Amino acid sequence: MSHLLLSPDAPILIRAAAGAALGLHVGGASMAMAAGAVSLIARKGGRLHRVAGTVFFVAMLTMSGVAAVVAPLLPDRFSALMGAFAFYLTLTAWVTVRRAPGTAGRFEAVVPFAPLAVAACALVLAWLGGQQPNGLLDDEPAQLGYVVAGLAVLAAVTDLRVARAGGLFGPRRIARHIWRMCLALFIAWGSFAGQPMAQPTPLRNSPYLFIPALVVLGLMVFWLIRVWVAGPRRTRRPVSASPLAAQEIAT
Repeated sequence: MSHLLLSPDAPILIRAAAGAALGLHVGGASMAMAAGAVSLIARKGGRLHRVAGTVFFVAMLTMSGVAAVVAPLLPDRFSALMGAFAFYLTLTAWVTVRRAPGTAGRFEAVVPFAPLAVAACALVLAWLGGQQPNGLLDDEPAQLGYVVAGLAVLAAVTDLRVARAGGLFGPRRIARHIWRMCLALFIAWGSFAGQPMAQPTPLRNSPYLFIPALVVLGLMVFWLIRVWVAGPRRTRRPVSASPLAAQEIAT
């Protein structure tokens, strides 16, 4: 969702709303990509990491929320779906580390319905795109729907496990935060790389624009491996649900 096309005689309020939505989307995406990069390379648990993570959280929710609401009107249904999925990933990643280790609440009980809804919508969009002669839906390949559906089902399964276990602790808790934040950041960078109108003219349609998204995936794998290798030596199951037990890893 890099631009909004309006009729020349559109009311001024509609134009103002469209401009505000575009500004929030582009501004949120830019801040999210920058803050996400800082958060990935900063010392985990440090002040810079916490500040960058907070900026990423707010910016990502803004960007993805606007995309989820506005993109269907373009129409750009896949972008709307990815916006909703990124919103969910960011929110659940944030809640994961805000919760005291080994605890869960009503949020964890109801949140699995969100990725299941995303998966159902993704399958519908994939089917609709598959009915088109060129296999595209709103200029996006229909196969994208199956990829999103698979990831959403995986997310729903992990949500159900968290609700059933009554919360997470140790490496599992940190790993859940990492892969969800990184996947949301990957979606932001991938969306930027796939929207020529949002790109600087010298780099427009350049395949190199996908490199940051691939770097995010590489760093996600690195941090997941590091958490699983170092985590068991540094963490123990919490005796009580105290917020003071939240500092489970330091790198």
